[in-house]
Amino acid sequence: MTTAPKRRPHPVDEVLPAPRLAVYGIQHVLAFYAGAVIVPILLAGAIGLSDQELIHLINADLFTCGIASIIQSVGFWKVGVRLPLLQGVTFTAVSPMIAIGMAAGGGTDGLLTIYGAVIVAGLATFFIAPYFSKLIRFFPPVVTGSVITIIGLALLPVAAQDAVGGSEASDPGNPVNLALALGTLAVIVLIQRVFRGFMATVAVLVGLVLGTGVAWAIGMVDFGSVGDSSWVGVTTPFHFGWPQFSAAAIVSMIVVMLITAVETTGDVFATGEIVDKRVGREDVARALRADGLATTIGGVLNSFPYTCFAENVGLVRLTRVKSRYVVAAAGVFMILIGLVPKAGAVVAAVPHPVLGGAALAMFATVAVVGIQTLARVDFNDHRNVVIIGSSLGVAVFVTVQPDVAQALPSWAQILFGSGITVGSVTAIALNLVFHHVGRGRGPAVAGPPGDTVRLSEVNAMDRETFVATFGRLFQGPTGALGRAYDRRPFTDTTALRSAFQEALFSGPEAEQRELMAHYPDLGGDTVAEGDAGEDSERDQASAGLTRLADTDREEFAGLAAAYRDKFGIPLIVCVRDAHDRAGILRDGTRRLDNSAAQEHAAALIEIAKVANHRFADLVAEANPIQSARMRAFGRSAE
Repeated sequence: MTTAPKRRPHPVDEVLPAPRLAVYGIQHVLAFYAGAVIVPILLAGAIGLSDQELIHLINADLFTCGIASIIQSVGFWKVGVRLPLLQGVTFTAVSPMIAIGMAAGGGTDGLLTIYGAVIVAGLATFFIAPYFSKLIRFFPPVVTGSVITIIGLALLPVAAQDAVGGSEASDPGNPVNLALALGTLAVIVLIQRVFRGFMATVAVLVGLVLGTGVAWAIGMVDFGSVGDSSWVGVTTPFHFGWPQFSAAAIVSMIVVMLITAVETTGDVFATGEIVDKRVGREDVARALRADGLATTIGGVLNSFPYTCFAENVGLVRLTRVKSRYVVAAAGVFMILIGLVPKAGAVVAAVPHPVLGGAALAMFATVAVVGIQTLARVDFNDHRNVVIIGSSLGVAVFVTVQPDVAQALPSWAQILFGSGITVGSVTAIALNLVFHHVGRGRGPAVAGPPGDTVRLSEVNAMDRETFVATFGRLFQGPTGALGRAYDRRPFTDTTALRSAFQEALFSGPEAEQRELMAHYPDLGGDTVAEGDAGEDSERDQASAGLTRLADTDREEFAGLAAAYRDKFGIPLIVCVRDAHDRAGILRDGTRRLDNSAAQEHAAALIEIAKVANHRFADLVAEANPIQSARMRAFGRSAE
């Protein structure tokens, strides 16, 4: 009796050898470290904490980051999305926490009020996670793609600031900083280009190590803090005292966590795209439960609200290492760093320009994932163009001009203080307005500007009107159009296009042969003189077949005659997809050697291609903005 071969696990669930887990985990820690410690640094400076209190906050932050990352990546029960998502303190909470701390008197008193709000907000997030996840239908590709792209674009200024020496840099134009940043980026790109396998996956780590080595050689790295740091620094629960609970502070922090839930949802979808694993409602709920639990633990262990860290999403995309256990290994290292201040001091010694150079590569790849997601969006529906354009525009506006939030009331600054947050909320809100509120008429799918036919109107047409509206897609018989009509209602223009294709290929052979017979010969006089119809003239004019010289016309006529004699149908080619006239002649001559069955199938495929182009023409003519853009570039939509 033979046993079935053991099924290979999904790359996400693959447990890599310990040495590789260690190296990949360290790479995640190095890429993450600067972003991890910036929140306690900003908060401590704003509410007046001492240096010793700041050191404890950093240790507690790293320690809790490790716990949170293991919960999210490994998971248990219904907690943790089980994807390679690393957890970090959300930047969205910085301004609200500073406001809460200052309102409570600053110092440790303010810190205790912050922790009270963090604990309650974490519990609230944990319990509302399954309800929030039911909103997943409001996150189609137009929303998730926009959010993922926004995350990548909004993070790039952070990388750029590091590349010029950090926020405290006195000389942003320092050529040494620029050389280190671009040099680190160049090393990462070079390794990705030259090497394969393991070396390519640790390109970021190698770039950080080499960049730090060069910076140390020229005197830009000071490891003196390593000697001054102690070997062990244990964070204890409620180190600063028992948390204080303020209703206003709790409400503010719950709002922060709701906004953060939107960002987490975007990160989960982004990572699902990267690792090729479908994300569903339960996955979102698991991720948000992990956020809530980690945030509550953070409040107990002297840390702050947690979310999936977008910075490391880019690292997963860049390295293509999909195992969630790599992130778990990074979590273990962060716990150790949190317990050993000396180790943290070593990592902290990596200079800002080196981190910035690596971050430029990582953050940009997040935006690329968003663009890949947006490729699935129906851009023939102008509503989607408005959603994407508006959300990206608002996000970049707030990212480039963050002080604009100061013009708003304090409660609104939570929303408008982050480009990621305001862009994400804009995408979600506009998607609701355009696609879920009221009875949308749907995208314009046919007709000239000012007299367009909407998708809702297509679904309401009778058969005769439908055939008349879309009759130009095919030459001659209308049987395929009638079968496409029977597939109503159409959810979008993509479904409508697919209906025409399926109707074409599902027709009886006799009808298909009659359809083929109505297509004109390539380069024939009937096309050049306009007798074959406007669409045929437009198709063949794209390759200059309506303006042939006498010699070329004779060649095309001879090929057409030979093809008709052998197969009984005209030679049908989607001229718009062809490269040139010589190529059309060459391929047509080669097709004379095929069987009749093969050429029947080939003709159907070419007819489908022609219909696709004609459908695109109809949609362009139905969209005044797209038509105007095409005319502006000298390509009439007619």
